Amino acid sequence: MILTQQPTLELLFEQLGLSADKAAIEQFVKNHQLPSEVILPDASFWSEGQSAFLREHWHQDDEWIVIIDELNQLLHMESDKLSPQ
Repeated sequence: MILTQQPTLELLFEQLGLSADKAAIEQFVKNHQLPSEVILPDASFWSEGQSAFLREHWHQDDEWIVIIDELNQLLHMESDKLSPQ
């Protein structure tokens, strides 16, 4: 996919077929926190296509990686709070 604009969290959610408004993203993040041992593409709530999209772009280290990493951090916020510093 060729992008005409910089990827954003909203665009990532659109690519994943999810509601992309601010409230929907916040609700998704709140409802889908992951344990620290679960990597983002392996989360059980993704469809095969969503997981493949995340995995493909993560491994390609392309323009999406910054936004995918941001989503990864958001979905691991609670487990990061529990990890010893």
